[in-house]
Amino acid sequence: MKLVTYIIKDTELTVSTFGEPAGGRVGWIEGDYVVDIGFAQEWAALEQGVPISRVLPLSMRELLEAGEEGMSELSRTVDAVSGRDPAALKVEGEPVALSLAEVRLAAPLPNPRSFRDFYAFEQHVKTARARRGLDMVPEWYEFPAFYFSNPHSILGPDEEVVRPRDTRALDYELEIACVIGREGRDIPAEKAGDYIIGFMILNDWSARDLQAREMKVGLGPAKGKDFATSVGPWLVTKDELESRRQNDRWDLTMTARVNGRELSRGNTVDLTFSFADMVERASRDCTLYPGDLIGSGTVGTGCILELGTKVHPWLEPGDTVELSIDGLGVLRNRVAERSPAAGLGKKTI
Repeated sequence: MKLVTYIIKDTELTVSTFGEPAGGRVGWIEGDYVVDIGFAQEWAALEQGVPISRVLPLSMRELLEAGEEGMSELSRTVDAVSGRDPAALKVEGEPVALSLAEVRLAAPLPNPRSFRDFYAFEQHVKTARARRGLDMVPEWYEFPAFYFSNPHSILGPDEEVVRPRDTRALDYELEIACVIGREGRDIPAEKAGDYIIGFMILNDWSARDLQAREMKVGLGPAKGKDFATSVGPWLVTKDELESRRQNDRWDLTMTARVNGRELSRGNTVDLTFSFADMVERASRDCTLYPGDLIGSGTVGTGCILELGTKVHPWLEPGDTVELSIDGLGVLRNRVAERSPAAGLGKKTI
């Protein structure tokens, strides 16, 4: 399934206190339509006699927290709808599905419980360090390293990314992320796949000048990263990618374009540390929960820092960045300048 969080287009909505889009709902992609899971469940019960063992929730995190019972209920609903014209399905005269043209996709998981971002592609690490005159440290090869970023600054597809006021070195990072769908602690790598619900594209926006200064202190990254992370356009469950799986990795081409020009190209199969390795490391002496977000780190060639500013200058307001990964869609965001009144209210979608 391609799971989404959506809102009705052209509706003035804000993000609630808990990070969910006010008025947002969960659905899945069916051709050119978004099928609402709640309305579809009601249709399946009324029209097909499918028993309801648990009412499907409206938010993605609640769906993940419903665990196997929730996903089983969703699967029964999807099966009941499968093969039918989504546009023809109605409950009490109201549509069960809306065309993609009628909705706006928010971040699939707008409010992850936590966000860990790893550093798992050797090509990126080696090249980026070499540009700064640094050798690889042997410890990098001993375990997958990560940092915690801000789970409250998650953006979705086509949302503007406001350039931080203190940077003139804004960068994108082409990454893939997994979402945890089951609680676990001290998870061995060979069992890690049981805890991953699916994958999505991730852009770890970076203010390189801020990042460089704070990293000299020995802590971070912090303000160089915590202003924005984009994810989406949908959360793809593992079963949809099974044909591309190679043991504990997936063969998925990754690209990045700025203003239509391709700058980055890589593949998720090139991960030095697999997602199984990352889950094992993240859960060591620590409990992972449904809704935790884990990023891979940047793929080789996947950012301006690695490519060099002769290939492309740092991002400026007006630039559009498009990240694509086979099977996971296209994540598009435009860079915007900070307005004088920015930061005085809640983020709007």
